[in-house]
Amino acid sequence: MTQLEHFLNRAEQVLARLEALLPAATPVPDWALGTAFRWRKRGGIGYLQVVRHPATIRLEDLQNIVRQKDLITQNTRQFVLGLPANNVLLTGARGTGKSSLIKACLHQFADQGLRLIEVDKADLADLPDIVDLVAERHERFIIFCDDLSFEEGDAGYKALKVALDGSIASPSDNVLIYATSNRRHLLPEKMSDNQGYSHGDDGDLHPGETVEEKISLSERFGLWVSFYPFRQDDYLEIVAHWLCTLGCDAEQIAAARPEALRWALQRGSRSGRVAWQFARDYAGQSAGRKHV
Repeated sequence: MTQLEHFLNRAEQVLARLEALLPAATPVPDWALGTAFRWRKRGGIGYLQVVRHPATIRLEDLQNIVRQKDLITQNTRQFVLGLPANNVLLTGARGTGKSSLIKACLHQFADQGLRLIEVDKADLADLPDIVDLVAERHERFIIFCDDLSFEEGDAGYKALKVALDGSIASPSDNVLIYATSNRRHLLPEKMSDNQGYSHGDDGDLHPGETVEEKISLSERFGLWVSFYPFRQDDYLEIVAHWLCTLGCDAEQIAAARPEALRWALQRGSRSGRVAWQFARDYAGQSAGRKHV
């Protein structure tokens, strides 16, 4: 081997080592393949994975949350039209339609350019990369964080806080964050936190630093939408809607009421999710008996 060949060989080895140290470019997805995406990691590199079969739930399928639907659809409509809109925090009872409402908005507005990106809590530190990836696109992107809650010291907490309102860079106008949680303040609240409160001379109550920190993330969401447990009549109305959707007639729906109540009692919940699960079971069994 000549001295020149030896030099070139060494140079190639050095360049290969340098390339291994450099951050890899984020793969760009084929945007034409879908309207919903998941942020995934492979070998430490994040990328958007196309959801081949996104949920097709419709807004009209979501019963007894009229006010919540109006708030979310109006905010989303403003967003897809390029008008000012807010990041949204949906909180409250489990199974009442928080996540389903966001998926239904995608179904409603996808043909107007709305896209959905689901991000796990563990990957929230990658939010700046995700925003940079879509910032120059003409579509409107909702970053969807489902069942969000944090424990003390979670890295994703500060990353989300910065993405919402705390970065030196101005937020991209084609990105909003919609998050669902069972907690309004997203962090666990302890009795000891109340010891941080102080009283002013005029009797006003002033929260301490611990409480201020716990509510500061929630306050960065411009729109708060609360969901509440369903009453028995609401639950039965949702059951009837799903049974009708699944092909049951009025007689079958009326006959299903006692079983629907027993099903809810066994589950300890009269949520919309429980109503959907019962309807699938009942409609499936009814259809099965016809084929026996």
